Amino acid sequence: MITSDESVVRVEGPWTHRSVHARGTRFHVVEAGEGPLVLLLHGFPQFWWSWRHQLVSLPAAGYRAVAVDLRGYGASDKPPRGYDLPALAADAAGLIRALGETGAVVVGHDWGGLLAWTMAVLDPKVVRRLVPVSAPHPLRLRSAMVADPFGQLRASSHALGFQLPLLPERRLTADGSARVGRLLRGWAGPEGLGEEAVRTYREAFRIPNVSHCALEYHRWFARSQVRPDGMRYARRMRAEIDRPTLHVHGALDSRFLPRTAQGSGRYVVAPYRWRLIEGAGHFPHEERPEAFDAELIGWLADPEPDR
Repeated sequence: MITSDESVVRVEGPWTHRSVHARGTRFHVVEAGEGPLVLLLHGFPQFWWSWRHQLVSLPAAGYRAVAVDLRGYGASDKPPRGYDLPALAADAAGLIRALGETGAVVVGHDWGGLLAWTMAVLDPKVVRRLVPVSAPHPLRLRSAMVADPFGQLRASSHALGFQLPLLPERRLTADGSARVGRLLRGWAGPEGLGEEAVRTYREAFRIPNVSHCALEYHRWFARSQVRPDGMRYARRMRAEIDRPTLHVHGALDSRFLPRTAQGSGRYVVAPYRWRLIEGAGHFPHEERPEAFDAELIGWLADPEPDR
């Protein structure tokens, strides 16, 4: 199997690459601009580069944008443990403090969105505003997997296959990570991500240990449902979220269905805004960046966002 090295994720652009240590882990971060901190958390099977458009638009609007390779991805450390949502949320909270800030606007896509929801409950002081993208509240996702077997459960069938040992890693990295490309194309809307972007993500997924670490996220979420740690997490996540929330979803998302995400507002007691990006699939910030940025930056500029 041909592997890649971490240099493939150090893509050049109008931003700066550096390493930041938090909670004993080294994180690769990419930052641009000055002003209030906006922390950008990517999803599966991607890396910080999924926020390349926002690393231009947010600084232009007066914000300090920081995109990070999550634990196990890209050029960040790949330790054997720590892929549960509470630990990942603690990573992100520690990263905000390591960046010299007491709080940030937290924008998370897919798995980054699930951990952003988790941060807003477990460490709300570091979350000034919350922006989940293509990510239902974790309890909404849990309940939809049971209540909507022909909808959300079927849409999540790939994750059930990820529970096997070793074989899923081999399948994801075989033939130049061809299956990563199929997942990205299948989850995107009709305009897609573009073949250059798909090739970039496929190459980054061939960095040693990335496939295993990325699958550990899915394995914890599935297996913890009936374990004490997962039950404790679910109980804690019932808490009300008192941070202004912009919830953005692609209207054509086939990974996390819009109807799964739409009920997430019941967990938010602060101003909550739900926005569908028409024509976009699972990656609205990449598929329709102009529409996404208009929603995000307009909402950030509103001192009193509506409910």
